[in-house]
Amino acid sequence: MDIFVPDEFKPLWVFDDEHPIVKYPADVLRQVANPVERVNKKVREVIEKMTKAMRQANGIGLAAPQMGVPQRVILIAPEGMKVTALVNPTVTWSDGEAVGQEGCLSLPGLYGDVKRPARVEVRALDPYGKPITLKLEGMPARVVQHEIDHLDGVLFIDKADPATLHWSWPAGADAE
Repeated sequence: MDIFVPDEFKPLWVFDDEHPIVKYPADVLRQVANPVERVNKKVREVIEKMTKAMRQANGIGLAAPQMGVPQRVILIAPEGMKVTALVNPTVTWSDGEAVGQEGCLSLPGLYGDVKRPARVEVRALDPYGKPITLKLEGMPARVVQHEIDHLDGVLFIDKADPATLHWSWPAGADAE
């Protein structure tokens, strides 16, 4: 899908040291990320950089490929939930169906409706290599699925109802 960024949204599409989140159509966003072989200090440093970048961008989730790191690491932080890092996450169960609006820090300002399972169970490793299982529903379920999609080179625009795609200023962004 070709994305034409309207002029007024171009300031959101900056990629530099101050804005380290990779923007579409960067190749890393379309690659399948590599599994993390060993959770170590280097992985925790990536998680730390991701957390800082996600907070700076007012995000509620982020995948390592969005930082140019092709590894299976994600953060989820929907409202009311502390930042949770997941290494090698896998959806092991899903149920129901829900349609909700999604956006993406790699496609800032673009939004659309995506149909996803309403409830999921996710297995992963925590930042210290300990196995964890999360049962999520509602927005946390949506966020974790969106971020896991990034690990497989899938973007929300691939799943969104094209008729619902629209441009809007993200919460917390300064309209020029």
